Amino acid sequence: MDKHRFSLLLLEPGEIYFEDFSVHMQVLNDEYESAQSSPSVIGRLKVCSKSLVFDPQDHHKDIIKILLKECTKVDRYEDQASNTTPHRPGYLTIVQGYVPDLQAGSESNTNVLQVVCKQHAEIFESNILAPYKFKNVQRTFLFSLNYAHIKDCLPLVSQLHRASTLPAAEQNQMVASIETSRQKLVKFDPLWLHDLDEKIVMETTGHKVTPLVMNHGRIILSTTTLYYQPFNKIEPYHILKISLPDIKHITKRRFLLQHVGLEISYKDTHLYLSLKSKADRDILCQRLHEQPCLRLSEPEQEIMTLQWQNGAISNYDYLLYLNSQADRTFNDLTQYPVFPWVISDYTSPQLDISNPRTFRDLSKPIGALNLERFQKLKERYDEMPPPQFLYGSHYSAPGFVLFYLVRKYPHYMLCLQNGRFDHPDRMFNSVADVWRNVQTNMSDFKELVPEFYDVTSEGDFLENIKGIQFGHRHDGTKVNDVTLPPWAEDRRDFVAKLREGLESPHVSANLHHWIDLIFGFKQRGEEAAKANNVFYYLCYEGSVDLEGIKDWNERHAKEVQIMEFGQVPKQIFTHPHPKRMVGPPPELAAPDVCWRDIENLAVSSELACHKSAVTSLALSPDGRLVASVSYDSTLKIHNTVSATRERSVTLSSLPLTAALVLHEGSTVVAASMDSTMIVYDVECGRIMESVRGHGDAVSCLAWASPDRLVTGSWDCYVRVWKIRRPFTAIKPASDLIAQMEHDSRVTALATNRLETLIATGTAEGDLQLWSLKSYSIVKNLPGHKESVNGIGFSPDGTRLVTCSDDRTLKVFDLCTGTIVFSKCLVQKLRCLVWDGKTLLVGGAQGTIYLWDLVNVALVKEFQAHTGAVLCICASDDGSVVITGGEDKKVKIWR
Repeated sequence: MDKHRFSLLLLEPGEIYFEDFSVHMQVLNDEYESAQSSPSVIGRLKVCSKSLVFDPQDHHKDIIKILLKECTKVDRYEDQASNTTPHRPGYLTIVQGYVPDLQAGSESNTNVLQVVCKQHAEIFESNILAPYKFKNVQRTFLFSLNYAHIKDCLPLVSQLHRASTLPAAEQNQMVASIETSRQKLVKFDPLWLHDLDEKIVMETTGHKVTPLVMNHGRIILSTTTLYYQPFNKIEPYHILKISLPDIKHITKRRFLLQHVGLEISYKDTHLYLSLKSKADRDILCQRLHEQPCLRLSEPEQEIMTLQWQNGAISNYDYLLYLNSQADRTFNDLTQYPVFPWVISDYTSPQLDISNPRTFRDLSKPIGALNLERFQKLKERYDEMPPPQFLYGSHYSAPGFVLFYLVRKYPHYMLCLQNGRFDHPDRMFNSVADVWRNVQTNMSDFKELVPEFYDVTSEGDFLENIKGIQFGHRHDGTKVNDVTLPPWAEDRRDFVAKLREGLESPHVSANLHHWIDLIFGFKQRGEEAAKANNVFYYLCYEGSVDLEGIKDWNERHAKEVQIMEFGQVPKQIFTHPHPKRMVGPPPELAAPDVCWRDIENLAVSSELACHKSAVTSLALSPDGRLVASVSYDSTLKIHNTVSATRERSVTLSSLPLTAALVLHEGSTVVAASMDSTMIVYDVECGRIMESVRGHGDAVSCLAWASPDRLVTGSWDCYVRVWKIRRPFTAIKPASDLIAQMEHDSRVTALATNRLETLIATGTAEGDLQLWSLKSYSIVKNLPGHKESVNGIGFSPDGTRLVTCSDDRTLKVFDLCTGTIVFSKCLVQKLRCLVWDGKTLLVGGAQGTIYLWDLVNVALVKEFQAHTGAVLCICASDDGSVVITGGEDKKVKIWR
């Protein structure tokens, strides 16, 4: 055992440790026996809300725990012998102390607390961690106070003793009142502040949460530091000081299904706090964020999802991230991170991860894997009155977590089970047996914990390293190390192979199904019922409002149920989770593009060619010519090699808004604010066609195919036109193929390479996917808060990127419609271009951002124009990038 043996884990979950006293302890076997019948032992008496704990100074002696509810008498010790028998040498020389302020003539002058109990527990005999020994005999314990006065101790112990005779809820209420009154006596000394300039911003109280333990204290936030001052002396510090610049993350969390938790990550550790109410938690969080010296790390948002999808991070790291997002934390056993069973073969001599039959079906909850058992559960479910549930126990609860980890954290199990380990036959003895049980037992549906896949800990939870005596099974076998499958050489090999299975192509291709069940859209509601994923109603957030329950008995009962039964993680996704990309991308109609050395982009030429802002650019297929249009109504053609102008022509009386180059590269289509599309022949230098195609300004153009032109307009329509080759006049009456109506001005559009989809964005921020075959809506995407300015498909057509005036960049998985990446930048975003891997985004303050969307990192940002970057285009190989801006310039980058 550790040298410092007493901890809050020796108490019942939720029990409060108030204070301790230096004492000498003696034991009387009955009320008439002399106190000198047992030797005195020096130590500390810990006064707690439900028990008294004596921690001897000699660590080879037992810790004595006395439950107050088992006490028949708690009083000041009256020495009967002093009045009836003559003084004997050595009699009560230790336990009896002189109390100078007692009145003369008092019958007793002892400074001794007497506790008579029917049962007590002896803990850590010979300093060995083992189940507690419960002694069901009457004992009288005498505690002689060495430095304190009996009046400092007795009133508190007597109050707590009276509370122990009440029902649980009333007891908790009375203890809370005692705690509150005592907390008022503990003050925060301003002298503890770091410097004279430091000012206190707010002060409140809350619990520091660690596994199975809550310790109440005062929380003080200053302009430079966060302080936690425990109300007792159990912590290794008098006051915890966290410098605000050291804080990396602040995460709001649930505790007992209530939004009252706050986890603060600093340096390499965490402080997990639970406050009185959601309002208190939110105020503390807000005040923290308001402090200028707080420098938090960038919020991850959906960065991790895109990194995982691209294979930039492992399945293990992504599951840890999802658990954290869903309020699962290693600090709270009621919400411990949950991981899936992925291997289903625990009997073969060799593990074959290339065989799909080696793996569990990740599309089904653990309770539905065995069809025979599931049919019985379903029959019970169909006959059950509301609220119905399929599974009577959860996949993660404190008892299940410690079932797996009891060898690593035996003291947690002793705390959870009142000083006892589980029956030897019910312990985690064999991996194969547990897997068999979770498939066949009608009440066992537990998943795994991260330790099964953590190669850094080398499977230490599988071995009885501490040499704990867990007992013997019914066949006489001693409970020791966990029996591993035949294919595992040892615990390190077992964990390594499980991790290999978790990262295998098969699991990578199917893990999104399990994420849907645990963290996603199949977690609750109608989709959960369809997926046979329904648990008892108290497992779900929102099922009960503890703060609104005024009856203490009812609230206590609900809290116990929530803590013991298990909690469904916070729902993260409401749409199907995107699949991980495994293997090469699908074959495309057009060859894939890949920009090379794009991070070395530099200005090659600068063309000051327009009299007003440049609104759109179009590059010829060979990258030799670029067309630019402007608010000055002119179209200009430039040679990108020589950086010279080849054509300049006024096309309209109103500003031009968009431009496209026909596939041959010799014809340009431009769009105007006067609602017309204008076709210009570059070689002949003449306008070939001017067609009024909309009822308001034409804002954007795109090719759907070599013979289909797509136009978007402020008249709220997107229209598809038929183009003839060689080019002839567009006739609106006969060449309009289809039109798609929107609720507001269309500001951006794009088509995919496979010529099957159109993506459109509006001035209100709406985003929609349309079919190019049926011209109907395929999907409404979670849009932006302001005007959508740029849209682009990835070359393989599986993703869409958008940017907006709301400063946000978003990447969507088009199979599911889920946002896999979202980033808010410091300026409005006006245009973009990408190759599916690297993204260039132009900002309203002239900045160009270069993003690596495989590793999801901002590679660089640089100033490109003095005003907004309004348009950007690039050659297929990325060797030439052209930008146009509010500063009237066109720039060629190489």
